[in-house]
Amino acid sequence: MSLTMEDLAHVSPKEAREAIRAGKWPRPTSGLCRGHVQANLVILPKDWAYDFLVFAQRNPKPCPVLDVTEPGDPEPRIVAPGADLRTDLPRYRVWKDGKLAAEPEEITEYWRDDLVAFLLGCSFSFEGALLEAGVPVRHIELGLNVPMYQTNIPCRPAGRLSGPMVVSMRPIPHSLVPKAVLCTGRFPAVHGAPVHIGDPAVIGIADVNHPDFGQAVPIHEEEVPVFWACGVTPQAALMASKPPFAITHAPGHMFLCDPKDSDYAVF
Repeated sequence: MSLTMEDLAHVSPKEAREAIRAGKWPRPTSGLCRGHVQANLVILPKDWAYDFLVFAQRNPKPCPVLDVTEPGDPEPRIVAPGADLRTDLPRYRVWKDGKLAAEPEEITEYWRDDLVAFLLGCSFSFEGALLEAGVPVRHIELGLNVPMYQTNIPCRPAGRLSGPMVVSMRPIPHSLVPKAVLCTGRFPAVHGAPVHIGDPAVIGIADVNHPDFGQAVPIHEEEVPVFWACGVTPQAALMASKPPFAITHAPGHMFLCDPKDSDYAVF
């Protein structure tokens, strides 16, 4: 039996992960476990892991690291002891030589003893703060996945990894943009303040109505598009750099962590 958004909006992350593991939530996770951190996932062979760690360190805005596993261990012991990264996300992406090879609902068959998993902060984590401040979040209102775009903003390369920054977009009423900037700026561990406000073409987005990932949302006349760094950035790096094997979350299908958003807030 499938669940509704309200079924999982206020449960514990452990309960939500159990529902996801049982196949009861095959959809994006925005709005789930409100008040708790969500995370992007990147899994690479050990011989690529150092390159990615440096890539994340050099690009903390799109790639804020929350946890790193030991090689071969699927348990994220800092953010969710007892969880299993092979089964506890709604959907994954398997990459081979930089190309998307599969989008399974669990990755047990792909797991190897040399794999290292990275969990990165996600902007879904600060959406609760936006809602509490009275700032609308359009994709939650419509039950859609957040729109995400590749940009012309280059990431700093590291070793064999390079690529452009990916951003997520939320339409914000003009009068509420300062409040949105202040709300999200309190959460640098989950992307923090926006990287761009206004004209999408300035950052290389030709058509804001056709995102590269996720789903388009309407932008009303009294609103401005606001763009935040996005944890799908590593997937753009994988496509550009072509490691022989990698696994990521499917965009919008995040890992639900035990810590609360407030644990990562800067006051």
